[in-house]
Amino acid sequence: MNKILLIEDDVTVRENTAELLELSGYEVITASNGKQGVEKAHEQTPDIIVCDIMMPEMDGYGVLKELSKKSQTVNVPFIFLSAKTEHKDIRKGMDLGADDYLTKPFEEEDLLSALESRLAKVAILNSRNQSEQPKPADASLKTLGDLRSLMSTYDLETFQAGDTIYEAGKQSNFFYLIKRGVIKAHRVDSRGKELITELYKEDDFFGNAAFNHGESYQEFATALEDSQLYIVSKEELHKILASNGRVTLELVEILSNNLKGLKQQLMEMAYGSVRKKTANTILLFAEKIKKHPLKSIRISRADLAGVAGMAPESLIRTLSDFKKEGLIEIEGRNIKLLDPQGLKCIS
Repeated sequence: MNKILLIEDDVTVRENTAELLELSGYEVITASNGKQGVEKAHEQTPDIIVCDIMMPEMDGYGVLKELSKKSQTVNVPFIFLSAKTEHKDIRKGMDLGADDYLTKPFEEEDLLSALESRLAKVAILNSRNQSEQPKPADASLKTLGDLRSLMSTYDLETFQAGDTIYEAGKQSNFFYLIKRGVIKAHRVDSRGKELITELYKEDDFFGNAAFNHGESYQEFATALEDSQLYIVSKEELHKILASNGRVTLELVEILSNNLKGLKQQLMEMAYGSVRKKTANTILLFAEKIKKHPLKSIRISRADLAGVAGMAPESLIRTLSDFKKEGLIEIEGRNIKLLDPQGLKCIS
C-alpha cells in the first residue's frame, strides 16, 4: 500500500481529500501546516506528497525546498494542490522541482490520475535502477536502457512550454533524452506554414546524432509543455557509440523509424481525407502524451493543425463534426476521446 503525505491547512479539504485517498486504497498521513509536514516527511518517508501552497508556519514552496535538502526525501514525488492559478505561481513550483500542480477545486479523477502516474513512474525507475547501474562512458552498453541510464547522469535542463530547444540552421551540438514532457519537431515552409514532423515524449531520444562535423539542425524543436531534458554533447555521444556498436544500431533503427513515420505522415497529408487526418492526429497526440483514451488531451488547435498539415479553420470544423457525432468532447483547449475506436475507423 502506497503511503501519501497530505499537507493542507484547510480542515475540510484535508479531511475530505484524506477520505478519498483512503477509499482509493492509499495509506494517508496528514499535516495541518508546512512545518509539521516537513517533520512527518522526515519521520515516515512517504511514497508521494500532496501539498498546499498557502499555509501557516511554512508555505508549500518552503516545504519543497526543505525536503530537497535531504537525500531521504529529495526524490519523493511532490504534487502541489492550490487555489493559486497564475502561470508565475505554477512556474515557480515546477522550477523548484515539483512533479505536478493541481488547482482547487479539483476533480477526484484528476488527483487520482496524477498520483497513479507519478507512482508508476517511480516504480519503473526503481525497477530499472535495480538492474541497471549508471556506467562510465567507456563501459559496455548492451541496450538503449543502458544508454538512457548513462544519459541520466548528464546535465538536466528545464524548458517551459513554448521554449525553443534548438533552431533550424543552427549548428547541431547536442543530443537529448526526455525525462519529462512533450517536445515537437517542426519545420516552416516558404509561406510560413508550420509542419510538425514528430512528437517526442518521456524516455524518447531526439536531436541530430550525425557524425559529420558542422552539421546543422534541419528543423526546430519546441517544448509543448513544461519539460526536463538530459543533454549530452555530440562529441561525448560519439565516444559512447563508437565503443558500443549494438546500441548504435538500436539508436539508428529508432531514428530510421522516425523517418518512416514522417513519410507516412506526409502521405496522409497529401492523400488522406480531412476527417482521417484529424482523427489520426488526435490519436497520435493521445499516444504521445500517454493519456488514457478516455481522458482529456490539452493541446492547441494550431499544434493539431500543424501535425495534420491542414488549415486551422478546416481542423476546427472537423472537430465540431466529431463532437456532434459523439467521437470526442471539447472543453476549451481540452479534447476528450469518447470513442477512440470510432476515430481509428474513419476513412
